[in-house]
Amino acid sequence: MAVDLITSVNFVLSFVILLLGLAIYMRKKDKLPLYIGIAFGLFAFSHLSNLAGIAAQLGDILVVVRTVAYLLVVFALLTRFKP
Repeated sequence: MAVDLITSVNFVLSFVILLLGLAIYMRKKDKLPLYIGIAFGLFAFSHLSNLAGIAAQLGDILVVVRTVAYLLVVFALLTRFKP
């Protein structure tokens, strides 16, 4: 089985951002990195499902997961930087 390099890199980087977001939240109790970390955790799940070859079976669920992730980033930024 061939490994998709781009998806693999995206998974690793998304997972690292999740861990950093959690670590910063634990240290500073700032919710912005937590929300962004969780969003990237959802992206990591999406990338992992592609790598595992189950993305086709999770089609509609992945659309919802990715949409929630993007909306979580928007929410995080809007709560911090109110117009």
